Amino acid sequence: MTAPSDDRLQARTDLAWAISVGGIGVVLFAALLLFTWVFAATIFLIFSGVLLGVALNAMSNLLGRVVRLPHSLRLTLVCLAAAGMLSGIVFLGGSTIAQQTTVLTNTLKSQLVNVKAFMERYGIDTSIFDFGNLTQQPESTEPAAPAPSHSLPSAGTIASSGGAIFSQSLKLILGTVSAVGNFFIVLFLGIAFATQPGVYRAGLLFMAPARHRARAEVIVDRIGLTLERWLIAQIITMIAVFLVTWIGLAVIGIQSSFILGIQAGLLAFIPTVGAILGGVIVTLASLASGWVAGLSAFILFLGVHALESYVLTPIIQRQALDIPPATLFAFQILLGVVFGIWGLALALPLMAIAKVMIDHFKAEESAPGTTITA
Repeated sequence: MTAPSDDRLQARTDLAWAISVGGIGVVLFAALLLFTWVFAATIFLIFSGVLLGVALNAMSNLLGRVVRLPHSLRLTLVCLAAAGMLSGIVFLGGSTIAQQTTVLTNTLKSQLVNVKAFMERYGIDTSIFDFGNLTQQPESTEPAAPAPSHSLPSAGTIASSGGAIFSQSLKLILGTVSAVGNFFIVLFLGIAFATQPGVYRAGLLFMAPARHRARAEVIVDRIGLTLERWLIAQIITMIAVFLVTWIGLAVIGIQSSFILGIQAGLLAFIPTVGAILGGVIVTLASLASGWVAGLSAFILFLGVHALESYVLTPIIQRQALDIPPATLFAFQILLGVVFGIWGLALALPLMAIAKVMIDHFKAEESAPGTTITA
């Protein structure tokens, strides 16, 4: 009679163990999700540094096909070339960029006011355009009294105005410091990863269990190769979009053609959503020069979008990524809503990593008898 009782005791023990392990797994997964949610900005910042390192390493490898130099020297040449190009744009076209940025900002503000007035005429809610007017003076609740022209403002008025100016200035300074700090963090991480990619690759593989290390090595190498191809193709696409937009708007006669070309090229990094946003900005800015210019800019945007979607992407990126547009757009919207601009900008490389892993495991399932070699 002891055997059945022993079996029941063993079954209860196994059930309790399975429940305990499952509960611990659920708690750890929930903790991982909470950690990702709380520190999403930091995680995306580090991932941006990794992408920059992959891009620098990819360009260094391309340079290695032309000249036989050590990796460190090739990376130095790539960094110097990139820094020289950015410095040339800033020093040679800095005044043009500043002037066109001011013109573009004023133009977009006036166009938004026109759009708001147009929507109000048809009874559409325009509360989304109420960003506040910093230059608007607060209305006084006291009746106006005649005052001499030489009278000074009261102490309360000075304190109120000074507090508002200080608050806005502090927000601007903190925002600028945060943006500059994030830029240098990404730059430092990218250079550090690109300097010794083998060290970080070995450290990443060391964290994998020994029995799964060969599989992890294959996955890591495929992810690195996929990201390198995609980043090189994306850089070429961004440069092409910048040049075509700049030259096309200059031919049309748009004043801010250079800065609009820059923003179009930068937004080309974000597939689908970036192209739409860039087209809206270009069209709104061009409407200030008349309906003919706005229509011409819209046609130019359609041409640039067609060039990017039907020429550059199939030719340049055909070996980099193969993700259905609807799937990519849905994933972009999801990450954009959950994580904001970081999720929207980095949705494609994250999806590329997931696709490489899914393809690898699907290939293993279709060939169960095969063995993976390092």
